[in-house]
Order: sequence, then structure tokens, then C-alpha cells
Amino acid sequence: MSRKPSFANLRGTAPAPIPPPAPRALATPQSAEPSEGRTSSARPVSREGRKQIAGFFSPEMSFAMHTLARRQGRSLQALMAEAFNDVLRKHGESPIGD
Repeated sequence: MSRKPSFANLRGTAPAPIPPPAPRALATPQSAEPSEGRTSSARPVSREGRKQIAGFFSPEMSFAMHTLARRQGRSLQALMAEAFNDVLRKHGESPIGD
């Protein structure tokens, strides 16, 4: 029978060198007027004009929503927008869209 390797066996060896992190490029403002304290290049184009809505849900709800999104070939964000529009309609409000 052979024994499993142990971390104790590594005590006598020198640690592998860790490479330094690559330098990060600084974002340069596109215009002289930053909007709300942020430059336009700091946010992806897909998020321009959007606002985040977040919530905490059970692991079961998260799994069910991710599974449904994957099965339908849609994003979780698209399913959430549909759900929010359904809630707005249910309460007599106009649906907003995406």
C-alpha cells in the first residue's frame, strides 16, 4: 500500500517563486466632466444608463432561476426583468421593459 502525499513532505523544499502582478492601466477620462464622480470608461457600455437592483434569496431560488435561464438560453438579468414587469402589471403599474 502506498501512502498519500502529505503537506508535511513540503517542509524541506523551497517555495515556488510568485510572479509579481502585471501592472494595471489607469482609466483615462473620455471627457472633462465625470458623471457622478465616475469616468465613462470605468463602466462597461452594457451598463450605461442602468441601475443595479440586488436581493438575497435562498440557494434553492438561485439554483432554480439559473437553471431556468440556462434552459431558455437567456440571461438571469432578462428573467429578472420579466419577473419585475409581471409584478408591476399585477399591481396595476405600467411595465417598464428591460
